[in-house]
Amino acid sequence: MLRFRSLGSGSTGNATLVEATSGGRRTRLLVDCGFGIRQIDKRLAAAGLVAGDLDGIFVTHEHGDHIGCVHALARRSRIPVWMSEGTWLATGGHDYEGMLNLARDGATIELGDMSVDPFTVPHDAREPLQLRITDGARHLGVLTDLGHATPYVLSRLVGLDALLLESNHDTDLLAASAYPGFLKLRVGGNYGHLSNAAAADIARAVHHSGLRHVVAAHLSEQNNRPDLVRRSLAEALGASEDEMLTANAADGSPWLDV
Repeated sequence: MLRFRSLGSGSTGNATLVEATSGGRRTRLLVDCGFGIRQIDKRLAAAGLVAGDLDGIFVTHEHGDHIGCVHALARRSRIPVWMSEGTWLATGGHDYEGMLNLARDGATIELGDMSVDPFTVPHDAREPLQLRITDGARHLGVLTDLGHATPYVLSRLVGLDALLLESNHDTDLLAASAYPGFLKLRVGGNYGHLSNAAAADIARAVHHSGLRHVVAAHLSEQNNRPDLVRRSLAEALGASEDEMLTANAADGSPWLDV
């Protein structure tokens, strides 16, 4: 069985738990660690876990709302960490005391009862990676922090059972916001973040009868609203707005079975 839970998602921090269960064994991966160490401990506790229950951490890229306290947490609790070489170098090339593993596009990571497939995405980071995760039966996509979906990105999302999908901003709200011009261009550009419309296009492109969950993530507190996100995704998926889920900054999402 495969399940996932956002521990919080937004500009102030991002972290997602993925758990595979087989024959009474559990494998747990934390995707991103974008909070302070006390916050991570608190959010793990809300999910019924402690840091020592984690089998690994995968960091998608070096931005602070994704890498957070990973260095301190990995060293304190002796948790293996995966990230690209570019991400590692961009964060100063820290010594992880044997806990660091370098990841790259197309190189599958075998972690207990789950397989993790990183893939390259267009984002303004040094070597960003997003993920497709499977327990052999179910498939979860984690797709946050990218400016647009290339054909390669879409190819990595074929046949998913669940998708955690960035829906960062509403284009009209971003245009009218108090953000300076350069920041509006960055956020809305091809290497920034997905708009609601762009996220809906991705959801529409990968939709099939077996896709059980699409959870919107990384919503901007200033330039988006959950109701706009739900409406956009519902139209794309031919579903009710009430069925659409959003992960919030405060407490993320509940556990969801893939």
